[in-house]
Amino acid sequence: MIDQLQTWFRSRSLREQRLLLVMAALLVLTVVWAGIILPVTDALSTARTRHDAAVVVLAETEARVLDVRALERDRPPPLGAPLDTIIRDRANSAGFALANVTRVGDNGVQISIGSARPGPLMAWVAGLEDDGILVDTLTLTDNGDKTVAAQISLRVRGP
Repeated sequence: MIDQLQTWFRSRSLREQRLLLVMAALLVLTVVWAGIILPVTDALSTARTRHDAAVVVLAETEARVLDVRALERDRPPPLGAPLDTIIRDRANSAGFALANVTRVGDNGVQISIGSARPGPLMAWVAGLEDDGILVDTLTLTDNGDKTVAAQISLRVRGP
């Protein structure tokens, strides 16, 4: 078969032989370009794009991890006593007379305060939140004598 191809090629004129060689060279160049170089450059471009996206995702994840670690560091220690007992003690030490204390579930309590000045009451509630006791609901009613009555639902921060 190679002999037949050589015979056919040699039977051509010098000009035709040169044109056939140029055509073969261009065919090889086109096949190399389309079959090797173009797919490799496309793959490299796609890899760069994926790498850039992965770097962004990694940075976002690291930032989230730092946020979670900061939350864990700032988490107050466990209360060490039942929530209703702690609320009673803190209310007494702050000078608030609790009208009602009712446990709600495992980690919640609902309290009623008949009369309190709004500023100190809100400061007391903010102190509770700083110590990991969260306010679910807070209802204040004006007593008409510069004091308020409060209905507060509290729970311990956690899962």
